[in-house]
Amino acid sequence: MGAKRRGAAAPPPGKKRGKREARAQLCAALRDAALREQAAAAWGRGEPLRHEVAAVEPAPFRHGVIPGFLAGPAFAEALRDELLGLGFRGRRNDLLSLRQSEELGGRPEPHVAALRHALCEEFRAWLSAVTQIELEPTIDISCAKYEYTDVLLCHDDELEGRRIAFILYLVPPWEKSDGGTLDLYSTDEHFQPQQIIKSLVPSWNTLVFFEVSPVSFHQVSEVLSEEKCRLSVSGWFHGPSIVRPARHIEAPLPRSPHIPYDHEILYEWINLVYLDMDSQAQIQEEFEERSEILLKDFLKKEQYQLLCEALENKDIQWSSRGPANKRLYKTAEEDSLPDTLKKFLQFLRSEALFLLLSNFTGLKLHFLAPSDEDEDAGEGRAADAAGHSSPKPEQEETEQHTDSNPHQPDQPDNIPEAQDNETQNDWDPEYGGFTSYIAKGEDEELLTVNPEDNCLALVYRDKETMKFVKYINHRSLARLKKHPNRTGFWDFSFVYYE
Repeated sequence: MGAKRRGAAAPPPGKKRGKREARAQLCAALRDAALREQAAAAWGRGEPLRHEVAAVEPAPFRHGVIPGFLAGPAFAEALRDELLGLGFRGRRNDLLSLRQSEELGGRPEPHVAALRHALCEEFRAWLSAVTQIELEPTIDISCAKYEYTDVLLCHDDELEGRRIAFILYLVPPWEKSDGGTLDLYSTDEHFQPQQIIKSLVPSWNTLVFFEVSPVSFHQVSEVLSEEKCRLSVSGWFHGPSIVRPARHIEAPLPRSPHIPYDHEILYEWINLVYLDMDSQAQIQEEFEERSEILLKDFLKKEQYQLLCEALENKDIQWSSRGPANKRLYKTAEEDSLPDTLKKFLQFLRSEALFLLLSNFTGLKLHFLAPSDEDEDAGEGRAADAAGHSSPKPEQEETEQHTDSNPHQPDQPDNIPEAQDNETQNDWDPEYGGFTSYIAKGEDEELLTVNPEDNCLALVYRDKETMKFVKYINHRSLARLKKHPNRTGFWDFSFVYYE
């Protein structure tokens, strides 16, 4: 639910309707004054009201469910048919994968227009009475189709003026095993999402609404059915803005200085072709031109195989890293790693690798590394006295993602990032899991890096460039036929600062 506010209004009273007039009659429960008063009292007190024709719930945030929202099956079926006849455009980014219609605010189709009128008039009045929010007579409204592997990741819907969100489902018979549930999250003391504590299964002609607030974190889980289409009409009612708490700012990951190791450690791990000075000069030239480079077969084959075997060790303790509105992946507890992986982390933090990466990139990642600034003292940017890195082994898994709403702390201007993937060379981009780099405030991708086994991806990133790892979907489970113990991939992700 991320459309811009345009606002659809009901036609003024007495306006002449076209010949193909349709009328959206809402369920009788919305005209039951006693039920409306009960719902308003429960909403105001933060108590549940569970009635067969309408329900309101306080947890994890205030929401309501109205089954049989549209009276009479014929109207709902005709509405569905009109919606399926609209043009849909695919939307794919860090947060979502789905097909969405244009705004329905000005659509002339009779059943679409009738639904819009009923929402803006009768239903808005009912919502205002129940929630005690003075809602404006305009709405944002659009239609979305979720099909196999489509998803909308954790977010809170907050945007200036949004007060009530709504979703009307027009789906075939639906089971929880089909995916596509509306998952509601609990939150912590920083108003950050913690865990899913309620999942609402889509149901034909059922409307769900909830109050948009700093804690209204929710997601649409991945659609797992290959045959069914999750069709819905959704949008927001607007009203007076309320004071929001300041966004929680996370502490940056700690940086660790390099470890004194001489160049011999490079010969232990790295493919010798990358230790040739002519190769390094060629790599630097390409990196300085393109700000990124992929170094295939980076590690010695035998060392790479040892790493893959070590990563399957059952004694490794993996812990999830969130919050889910920003990232969700598993990271290994360093103390639980087998010796092979501990030695590899020492290699990643070694003084020798800092110097080698300086040669690859032309950046001054170590005080001994040469740089262009050395030739013109006082020009350019100052570098740290010693390089720092933040390497960590990560496990990307099905149903998980990284940085769905990327947040990066303030950082120095020059940041070469490196990622070494362990994927066994059969990773299809259709699975997701690729890393995308985008300019802050823009949608167009600057660079996409696909996982590839034993490949070191070096990327220059300044503080105006954001990155995210695309959600890994259930198509990736096809790999289980070849790798029964792997539902995702591993990578070693690390950042070196100039």
